[in-house]
Amino acid sequence: MLHTTHDQLADEIVTQIGLLTSTIKGADLTVPVPSCPGWNVGQLLRHLGGAHQWVDEIVRTRADERPDDEFFRDLSAYANEDPDVVGPWLTDGAARLAETLKAAGPGAQVWNYPFLGGDASFYSRRMAHETVMHRADATLALGAEYILDTEVALDSVDEWMHLGSLPAMLEFQPEKRELLGHGHTLHFHATDTAPELTAEWLVDLTGDNLAWRRAHEKATVAVRAPLTDLLLIIYRRKTVEQADAEVLGDKAVFDNWLEMVSFG
Repeated sequence: MLHTTHDQLADEIVTQIGLLTSTIKGADLTVPVPSCPGWNVGQLLRHLGGAHQWVDEIVRTRADERPDDEFFRDLSAYANEDPDVVGPWLTDGAARLAETLKAAGPGAQVWNYPFLGGDASFYSRRMAHETVMHRADATLALGAEYILDTEVALDSVDEWMHLGSLPAMLEFQPEKRELLGHGHTLHFHATDTAPELTAEWLVDLTGDNLAWRRAHEKATVAVRAPLTDLLLIIYRRKTVEQADAEVLGDKAVFDNWLEMVSFG
């Protein structure tokens, strides 16, 4: 059984920050982050820690309206960060957030966009995977090896598929409708997991909305790669070539889908 309860995901935020702070020890945080154009590693870390503080405020105060988030969007003041300063700051913020989330419980009602649901369980999952992905950004930028727990990676792909397929996303990004109506499907297959984990995803573009399911099915195009690389491809943190992935079928369908659905 996957460890993806509210409390487990809250704890995962702390685990991921521990792995991240180990990676940045002694590192040059002025290195640019290719997957976050305009940011260096130090700025990325301040963004991530700021997001943790923002969600902590939402859940701790049971906010009923959106708090200001400019403090972790404008990162111009953080161009020359010191890992000995930003590391402990990240650790403390993650611990506070996890404690706040667990104290609130998954059903605590807090501000969110209506289509995302207004309870704290959304934030435990979202912040866990936000941290997973920004750890990847920093780790890859610094040229270090990125390793991710299988269960966490599985839920990270599931969450990406879920959020990207919400009908409301077509209202926010109407250009995504161009993907529909052509009879296309995409199959993603993790090549390094046990069969019982069903680490395969079918993206279905044949209906009126984006849809997905865990399944092994024939598709217009299939992408095969180790699970963590598959996650990084979907999030556009690695190219197919960088991940040494295998693409079978109509690659143009995959390229177009990837361009149209990117977020995060």
